[in-house]
Amino acid sequence: MIVLSCNNICKAYGTNTILENISFSMQEGDKIGLVGVNGAGKSTLFKIIIGEIIADSGDKYTAKDISLGYLPQNMSLDSSRTVIEEVLTVYDDLVKMEARLRELEIMIADEKNMADTEYHERLMTEYSNLQDEFTRRDGYGYGSFSKGVLIGLGFTAEDFDKGINILSGGQKTRVALGKLLLTKPDILLLDEPTNHLDLDAVEWLEDFLKAYRGCLFIISHDRFFLDIVTNKTYELGNNRLDEYNGNYSYYVREREVRKENLYKQYNLQQKEIARQEAIIERFRSYNREKSIKQAESREKALEKIERIDRPDNDPEAAKMSFEVRIKSGNDVLDAENLSKSFGTRTLFNNLDLYLKKGERVALIGPNGTGKTTLFKMIMGALNPDSGHINLGRNVKIGYYDQEQSDLDVNKTVIDEVWDTYPDLTQTKLRTILGAFLFPGEDAFKSISTLSGGEKSRVALVKLMLSQANFLLLDEPTNHLDIISKEALENALLNYDGTILTISHDRYFLNKVVNRIVYLEGLAGTTEYPGNYSYYLEKKGRPTRFIEQPQILPGMTKTAMKEEKRKLKEQAQREKKEKEIIKSIEEDISSCEARIAELHEFLCLDTIYSDPVKCQEINDELKNLESKLSSLYEQWETLV
Repeated sequence: MIVLSCNNICKAYGTNTILENISFSMQEGDKIGLVGVNGAGKSTLFKIIIGEIIADSGDKYTAKDISLGYLPQNMSLDSSRTVIEEVLTVYDDLVKMEARLRELEIMIADEKNMADTEYHERLMTEYSNLQDEFTRRDGYGYGSFSKGVLIGLGFTAEDFDKGINILSGGQKTRVALGKLLLTKPDILLLDEPTNHLDLDAVEWLEDFLKAYRGCLFIISHDRFFLDIVTNKTYELGNNRLDEYNGNYSYYVREREVRKENLYKQYNLQQKEIARQEAIIERFRSYNREKSIKQAESREKALEKIERIDRPDNDPEAAKMSFEVRIKSGNDVLDAENLSKSFGTRTLFNNLDLYLKKGERVALIGPNGTGKTTLFKMIMGALNPDSGHINLGRNVKIGYYDQEQSDLDVNKTVIDEVWDTYPDLTQTKLRTILGAFLFPGEDAFKSISTLSGGEKSRVALVKLMLSQANFLLLDEPTNHLDIISKEALENALLNYDGTILTISHDRYFLNKVVNRIVYLEGLAGTTEYPGNYSYYLEKKGRPTRFIEQPQILPGMTKTAMKEEKRKLKEQAQREKKEKEIIKSIEEDISSCEARIAELHEFLCLDTIYSDPVKCQEINDELKNLESKLSSLYEQWETLV
């Protein structure tokens, strides 16, 4: 069944055409990833679907009774509520229903009301009907479920009572995402939903969306996320939308196959057209009536051929190359016993970190554990409370700031770079800017008018020109589209220096780094000598990226046995986890059944006429609801 479709959607701003004759449909069960370079019109298409923007032409269809939910890329909540109060607004009707149930319980137990039999019966009937509806709509679980979603998205129990107005922009976006997930619309439209999430929260969201019963339409540059969550991929670009019946990895492979086949068909047709044109020319050269008729006949046949358009070239990627001017010594960074606090809040204690020349190390961990603070300490912008940091011989740091706070919004692109590197000739600088997709007049754009991706490219130009031998990269792939991410990854793989990066981009971590350092605040650090897949394997979650034994050429029988043993242990762990989840679900069902039973008891004449018995049942209900809340929290953590 088609739940959503668009037909020949067009949208332009002045002479700039964003969307032209875009058509697609969404079926029940579709979980679609929408990909394309920055500026292709992905967010514009979403806004047309939800009605925030009106298309210039074309039709949009949504099936009857289908609800849409939309999370824009930068969502800002303006609320005087606390975090938990804001999220619970999703359940306003259940909150009111619960309050009415509590009110009715007091009224039913009131001796004065008991004396009025007819009025008491009306109260009992209302209570019974309301309680049935409350149970049917999972009224006993919404509070725990809401807290579970918030915890999954990276909030702590201490955050629940914080005011929305004191949260950061990223935290507000996470609250908005939590509210949207709790509304459970039939179609979820998510624009870069992983932008403000740490790795644990991203993995929780993946599990949530994999189990989601509605349809998904997701814009994301997170390639692992798309692989795990989606079952279809739509590519938007060159004023058209191409459909692929698989996740992101399938799309990459299939796109290459389609492109090769299209080139073959195009070249074969061009050869045939050239052959026919040569024959027509030869017939005409005979200058006889019969041969001229033959030429005209062939010309008509040639005109009827449906011409294959020349395949579009792939969008141009920035040409990145990081070179080292002076090589560093073998010891690049020696940080020992570092501690840092802000007021009463301690970020980390006795932290050690060592880097050797040529290492590519990722610093990962929950948000707020001090990763960016550590970067600032390495650069000398912050002092540790205790411990010391020593840089090795000839170490020169190049820093990439995810916020691009060092860019002057009052300057043009060319001035921003030229003022930092005044020895460059204009010709050399224009060539470099052109390679980073700022050709011609684009070099004179104001920094203030640039998109996030464009600002990132300016920052990368400056980083490249620094020729530093030690790169500190804070979320370097944020704001970059996929083609730019791949260009950056390839440039870093060919870099001769040392890299320390903070990143939530697992594809980037898997491809670029060779050591993971997990920072967990006061719990210290744990090191994993490998890429992100290796880290996951050691953490006991290898199934995301290592689903089959890694039987490699030249592997010994012992190594193969070891690989199979690891997977067997992993399967046993997963089986045990499933058994625990099943046990908790049985406890939840039992608890909910007992709660429903007690509410029925409260409706009995023999019970509601006995205040002592009523109080006993209400006390048991209170304990059961507390237990149910705890069970739901355990279930959320595991699932």
